[in-house]
Amino acid sequence: MSQTLSPNVRVTQLTEQLNEYNYQYYVLDNPTVPDAEYDRLIRELQQLESEHPELTSPQSPTQRVGGEALTAFSQITHLKPMLSLDNAFDDDEMQDFVRKISEKVVSKTQAYCCEPKLDGLAVSLLYEQGQLVRAATRGDGLVGEDITVNVKTIAAIPLTLRGNDFPDQIEIRGEVFMPFANFDKLNQRALENNEKPFANPRNAAAGSLRQLDSKITAQRGLSFYAYSTGVVNGERAAMANSHFEQLQQLKMWGVPVCPEIQQVDSLEKMIAYYQDILTRRASLPYEIDGVVNKLDSIEGQQTMGFVAKAPRWAIAYKFPAQEELTQLLDVEFQVGRTGAITPVARLAPVFVGGVTVSNATLHNRDEIERLGVKIGDHVVIRRAGDVIPQIVSVVMAKRDESVTNIEFPERCPVCDSEVERIEGEAVARCSGGLFCAAQRKEAIKHFSSRKALDIDGLGDKLVDQLVDAELIQTPADIFSLDKERLLTLERMGEKKADKLLNAVEQAKHTTFAKFLYCLGIREVGEATAANLSQHYQTLDKVATASTESLQRVDDVGEIVAKHIFYFFKQSHNQEVVDALLGAGVNWAEVHQRSEDELPLKGQTWVITGTLNQMKRDEAKAKIAQLGAKVAGSVSKNTTTLVAGEKAGSKLTKAQDLGVNVLDETGLIELLTQYE
Repeated sequence: MSQTLSPNVRVTQLTEQLNEYNYQYYVLDNPTVPDAEYDRLIRELQQLESEHPELTSPQSPTQRVGGEALTAFSQITHLKPMLSLDNAFDDDEMQDFVRKISEKVVSKTQAYCCEPKLDGLAVSLLYEQGQLVRAATRGDGLVGEDITVNVKTIAAIPLTLRGNDFPDQIEIRGEVFMPFANFDKLNQRALENNEKPFANPRNAAAGSLRQLDSKITAQRGLSFYAYSTGVVNGERAAMANSHFEQLQQLKMWGVPVCPEIQQVDSLEKMIAYYQDILTRRASLPYEIDGVVNKLDSIEGQQTMGFVAKAPRWAIAYKFPAQEELTQLLDVEFQVGRTGAITPVARLAPVFVGGVTVSNATLHNRDEIERLGVKIGDHVVIRRAGDVIPQIVSVVMAKRDESVTNIEFPERCPVCDSEVERIEGEAVARCSGGLFCAAQRKEAIKHFSSRKALDIDGLGDKLVDQLVDAELIQTPADIFSLDKERLLTLERMGEKKADKLLNAVEQAKHTTFAKFLYCLGIREVGEATAANLSQHYQTLDKVATASTESLQRVDDVGEIVAKHIFYFFKQSHNQEVVDALLGAGVNWAEVHQRSEDELPLKGQTWVITGTLNQMKRDEAKAKIAQLGAKVAGSVSKNTTTLVAGEKAGSKLTKAQDLGVNVLDETGLIELLTQYE
């Protein structure tokens, strides 16, 4: 269709379509097209504007990418002061707020608007004739900084208002913030680049919005919610006399408004709203630090007026403090169910976020080094909802000579196996996977799962029972179970016991690939296990292979090779393996496949999207068994891409490179052909 239209018409069409998609995504929270389609239309518009520069307007969606870097921000005097809010910290102060309004604003029923207090950066957006012409920070309330160029990179903020019934001039005020998901991505990139991460989303939002280079702002994933209007001029539209209804008008004009905003009619309902939001705080996708309550009537607001720097008709009911100062008394190391070694800070008890906290996570060795924290330091801890408290900074001014370094263990504090720290990974792990008591249940559940030894009847709950009753300690103990001991378990009858024992006996006969997989070596899935079994053919050769040798196996890189090497290096793990063999676990000898049995030899396959008829690991294993290498990314060397549902960028890249693409049905037909 676009080929038959003039460039001018197509640019207009694309601009309107992309603006509509932005409205659906940011205002209605109801995206109607996948990201790939949006990106395709943006690329088409960029191409047209490149070929016809005269068609590029300041309101084009392509102009959000940022221009030349500024040397400094200019100052802007607000048309109307941007005031701060008074705070309430308990129900009594809220009652006082309502009493003062009731004394001055006479009404049978008084409505209020309740809004989450977003923890971001207050900004003012000025629209004239529906076009965004200026944006400024709050600054000192009277004068702010001109951040127009940066604000235009925020996709949530419309460059042009929707419809035609908005005022000739309208100032929209709101909060620029960084959603948690984007904050986590930003900090992950910082850590990968050996840069200092941001302490919290508010700092990240403020730092991103005040970048002199707007291209950096464009990459930070900022968002925006409007919370009020400032100056309104012109007669094209009458603003509602209700604060809540004004926000609905803004939403109609394409400006995002927080979906949590509610209109209530009593103090009791304001307090109930506060408690509800406080309860759900940790599940919201953005940071908040309280609730803003406003008299809903605009006329009533004008009657109440202002004190020096705050309106009398609004108040922020703040949440309990989430950060407090305390002292780090000691550090202990816990071993998780997957072997991850986590340092846990023991703190002088302190009340924070509504509870008394005496423990906090330090995550890993990298986090300890980043913080520069030592035992005895005074530290700032943060607690957000049900999230485990964490140390966010060290108060260096309080450090004295009594502090001591935190020594990370070289051996597992539970089973004394070596602690494995793979280069490039932040987490240190116990290498005694089959033996370590902390990993016992997880190891046994994996060992008996369907894709491993497939012991029918040995589900997660029964594994928990057996371990808790101390009937099994390692996977090898499964093969020494007897009926008499099984019948001591709750809800274990004779038939169930007999069935389980028969399944255990049958599980002794497996394949070498499944045996390697059932050992639970980190990152050794079905496909990797199949490649190892075919390459080495015997267990002794795998167990004694060097990391260099292991990397010659398809789909085994440096990190996976080290996981395998460290696993077999541990005597505890080897003892369990020997016990399994001693219990009668066996497999047929692996034979070298002929060329006829490897029809995909020399090919490189990639799988993307969701498969419905088989697990991805199962598909990888079957493709590998036919001789192909299964890679994780598409390149010019890729032979075939298997595209399941919701295939994304890998499918696009494969199509661009002319790579052969199969859907799941085509894959199954191919696999059936070689069965």
